[in-house]
Amino acid sequence: MTYDRLVCANCASPVSEGRCRVCRAVRQQMLEEQGQGPLAGMSPAMLIALMVVLLTALALLAHQAA
Repeated sequence: MTYDRLVCANCASPVSEGRCRVCRAVRQQMLEEQGQGPLAGMSPAMLIALMVVLLTALALLAHQAA
């Protein structure tokens, strides 16, 4: 999830604007979590597209080997 779509329960503004200390804390926490893995920053749609490309490549390799 990205913080640009979150609304703060404390000040009712977008978290990405960082208007209050709660917004800033959540924004910092999400930025730290985002860098935890090579696929952590990818959206679900991008992960599905990557999986489709890899499966297609695997199918082509299997077809050529047979």
